[in-house]
Amino acid sequence: MTTRLTPVSRRKFLQSSLTAAAVVGFPTIVPSSVFGQMAPSNRINIGAIGVGRISRGHDMPSILKVENTRIIAVCDLAEHRVVEGKKLVNDFYAKQSGNPYDGVTGYANYRDLLANKDIDAVVISTPDHQHAILAAAAVRAGKDVYLQKPASLTIAEGRYLSDAVQASGRILQIGSQQRSWKQFHRACELVRNGRIGEVKHVEIGLPGDPAGGDPTPMPIPDGFNYDAWLGSTPEVPYTLDRVMPLQGYDRPGWLRMEQFGAGMITGWGAHHVDTAHWGMNTEYTGPVEIWGTAEFPTHGLWDVHGKFLTHAIYANGVTMDISGDFPNGIKWYGTKGSLFVTRDEQASPTAAAGQKVNIQPLIASDPKILDSVIGPDEIHLYTSTEQHLNWIECIRSRKQPTAPVEIGHRACSTCLLHHIAMKTNRRLHWDPERERFHNDDEANAMLSRPQRAPYNFESSFS
Repeated sequence: MTTRLTPVSRRKFLQSSLTAAAVVGFPTIVPSSVFGQMAPSNRINIGAIGVGRISRGHDMPSILKVENTRIIAVCDLAEHRVVEGKKLVNDFYAKQSGNPYDGVTGYANYRDLLANKDIDAVVISTPDHQHAILAAAAVRAGKDVYLQKPASLTIAEGRYLSDAVQASGRILQIGSQQRSWKQFHRACELVRNGRIGEVKHVEIGLPGDPAGGDPTPMPIPDGFNYDAWLGSTPEVPYTLDRVMPLQGYDRPGWLRMEQFGAGMITGWGAHHVDTAHWGMNTEYTGPVEIWGTAEFPTHGLWDVHGKFLTHAIYANGVTMDISGDFPNGIKWYGTKGSLFVTRDEQASPTAAAGQKVNIQPLIASDPKILDSVIGPDEIHLYTSTEQHLNWIECIRSRKQPTAPVEIGHRACSTCLLHHIAMKTNRRLHWDPERERFHNDDEANAMLSRPQRAPYNFESSFS
C-alpha cells in the first residue's frame, strides 16, 4: 500500500507556528549553580539514529565535544555499524574519564530508541529519503532533533515535517553548518546591509557526481535490514552500489540514486541555496519561476543529474543561476559590486584527482567591502559558533536555532524546484505561498511520491 502526501498552505504553517509558540512558553531551566553542572536535570541525553559516514565523521564527534551532553544510544539498520557506533562513543567517554565505560545502548529499530524516556534528543544522520519521516516521528515522541540536510525527499514531505515540528514545540536544527562558519555569516551580513548595493543576481556553483555503478543484484548481507533501509521508497533488488560499503565508511552509492535523493542539487545545494537565501532575505519563501536543462546518465546504476544549468526568478526580481560550471560557492551581484563566498578548501578543476587546494573563502569586487563595519543600527544576523553547539544551547533555552525547520524546508524545496525543472525541461511558475505550480498537473504530481507501507507517515504514527 502506498500513500501520497500533498503540500498544505502557508496560512496553516503560520497558524501552527503560533500554536507552537503558545505551547513552548517560557523555559524552566534549573541553573547549574543549584545542583552542579552534571546534575541529571542539567545533562542532555542524546540518541544517534544512523551511525554511518556523516554521523561518525561529523555529527557524533561534534556532539561529544559539548559539555553536559551524553550520547547514550545509537541506532542503525546494519548490525556491525551499531557495534562500531557503540565502540566509538564508549571509547570516547572511557578516554575522557580515564575509566572503562559501557553506557551506550544499541538499537536496530528507531522506534525503540524513541520510546526510551531517558533520551531527550536525537541526531538523525540517515540517507535523505528517511529524513522527514524519522524527524517527524521524533518530535511526535517529544524529542528535540538535529537533522542532517536536506530536510526531505520531496516538497510535500518537507511541508509535513515543518508543520509537525511547529505543532510539537520541539527544537529542530537543520545541519546547514555554513550558518555557523564565519565567512558565510560575514558575507550574508555584508549583502543584507547593502555593501554591494541592491542584489540583482546570484550564482551558485555545486560539485558533481559521476555516472556508473553496478546494477547486478546481489544477496542481502547478513545483519542488514534492507527492507527497512529502503523505507518508504519502492522495493528494488539489493546491490552494493545502490546502498553503502560493507566495510568502512566511504562515500555511499545511494547519494547517486534518485530513489533516495536528487543528487548534488540537494546534497550541496541545500547548503548553498540556504546561504544565498540568508543573504537575499528570502529564507521563508522561494522563487516564482524556474527553468533549465540537465544531462542524466544513459548507462550504469547511478541516475542523478550530471552537467546542468538551471535558472530562477524571485518575486522581488532577483535572478538565480545554479550550475556545476560555476566555482563551488555563492556569488551575489549587486548594483555596487559583487561578493563570493566558499569553504576554506575546495577541489580545484585544475588540480590532480583528489587534491585539495586553498581558495580564498571571501572575495569582493572591491576589497574595501570586506573591511566594512556593520553599525549598531544595521542588520546583525543570528550568530552561532558551531551548529551542534547552537542546537544544544537552544534545547536548554527553548529559543529557535540558527537553522530552524521552516528555513531548512524552504532551502530544500527550492533545490527540489530546480530538480523538477531539470526533469520537465520547461519553464515552471511557482506559488511559494500555496506551494503549488500554476496550472501544471504534471509538475504538481512531482511534489510528492507514493510512500510504501509500513514505512509511510501514516504507519509510522499509528
